[in-house]
Amino acid sequence: MNRELKRVSIVVLLMFVALLTSTTIVQVFQADNLAADARNTRTLYDSYSVERGPILVAGEPVAQSVPASDDYKFQRTYTNGFLYAPITGFLPINGAPTGVEHALNGELSGTSNSQFFDTLKSLTTGQKPAGAAVEVTIDPVAQQAAWDALGEHTGSVVVTEPKTGRILAMVSKPTYDPNVLAVHDNEQVSNAYQALVDDPNDPLINRAVDSLNPPGSVFKLVVVSAALESGKFTPESTFPNPSTFQLPGSSSVVINSGGGPCGPGNTVTMATALSLSCNIPLAELGLQLGDKAIRDMAEKYGFNSDFSVPLPVTASRYPSQMDDAQTALSAFGQTDVRATPLQMAMVSGAIANGGVVMQPNLVDNILGPDLSPLQSFEPAELQRALSPENAATLTSMMVNGVEDGAASNARIDGVAVAGKTGTAENGEDEPYTLWFTGFAPAEEPKYAITVLVENGGGLGQTGFGNLLAAPIAQQVLEAVLNK
Repeated sequence: MNRELKRVSIVVLLMFVALLTSTTIVQVFQADNLAADARNTRTLYDSYSVERGPILVAGEPVAQSVPASDDYKFQRTYTNGFLYAPITGFLPINGAPTGVEHALNGELSGTSNSQFFDTLKSLTTGQKPAGAAVEVTIDPVAQQAAWDALGEHTGSVVVTEPKTGRILAMVSKPTYDPNVLAVHDNEQVSNAYQALVDDPNDPLINRAVDSLNPPGSVFKLVVVSAALESGKFTPESTFPNPSTFQLPGSSSVVINSGGGPCGPGNTVTMATALSLSCNIPLAELGLQLGDKAIRDMAEKYGFNSDFSVPLPVTASRYPSQMDDAQTALSAFGQTDVRATPLQMAMVSGAIANGGVVMQPNLVDNILGPDLSPLQSFEPAELQRALSPENAATLTSMMVNGVEDGAASNARIDGVAVAGKTGTAENGEDEPYTLWFTGFAPAEEPKYAITVLVENGGGLGQTGFGNLLAAPIAQQVLEAVLNK
């Protein structure tokens, strides 16, 4: 009998230990995750009982809470909402927040673990509770310049600081006014949201981090990186220079954008192929490298990885288990290769940073209600993709592409710009996707930029990267360099 009681006692003790462990994990270690979960509506409702912290750009609020005269104590308002909506997101009364409003909901609402003692202090002193302020990395000059330069095009512009990974501009078009989604009227919010969902232009999508497109020729930077790092190729390595190239094991034929060979001669160097953005020599290079070497380099730059900035970023992808024909196509950014603008900004930013890939970051500081610092975000290295020597070599090749090659419309008088354009196919009758990625000044990079123009920029299959994307990059870079 005593033995049986002992067994029961041990089981009961183990159950209490398991219960204590699980509740500790939930209440301590998972508290922030639970608070940020979109299904946790209690946290959202609680956020209206305090003055929610502002979202700041260069010290000025672009999202803030003001006193309300209805049952809700505060009304969320957005300054220049169309411009900053992809960053701020919105805070609805009948659903989950988006953007920074969601990613840092705990901090903004004052319910994060780090603000526990501030909340306790407000309760004991009788002070009104308030959320923390979030200061983002956005440069208002860069953001406005990117907005103006993109114009009426569907697409995105991302500007980063190569040495730190700080995101200085994140524009996505078409966009929306978050103010209409934050009013204290359930029916009005629901109708406005449904109209945006039904819009075929998808204004709710943040194209900087959520839009996956074939990268086309901007992906050649990844392939040339792999070639240089292999130690088997230099800028002067040569490849056959035919006018057409039949894919191995396939009846399909690859051509260069101009329809002829890549410049004069029976052979062409890797430097010339990149500068003129020729497909055939890159397909030949891709076959010599093999898909594994290309994939390994792509993953060093961030492809096939999920991460946040803290906005969640859709993983760009370089597929696995490709045959030779697919590998050849992937070498100039076609087949199933897909990338976000932020991912391509990471590629050009890493080249500008001597080969080191930085963690992209949208938040500088989290500040208490009295603007005292609660948390600061320091630059973080992800990994090295290129040696400093190979990064410098690739930079020179990109400068040649702007000065004398296929990215000439990104030239800026008196400034060396390193860049690469892309014109990606989407299907037999579908408009092209147009790209530019690069940085300036090339000798001491301050700004990296990626431009995405979807739907061919309204030109169907007659538009190309140097015609539309490169001038947008030029306009933005001129604005930030001259500020």
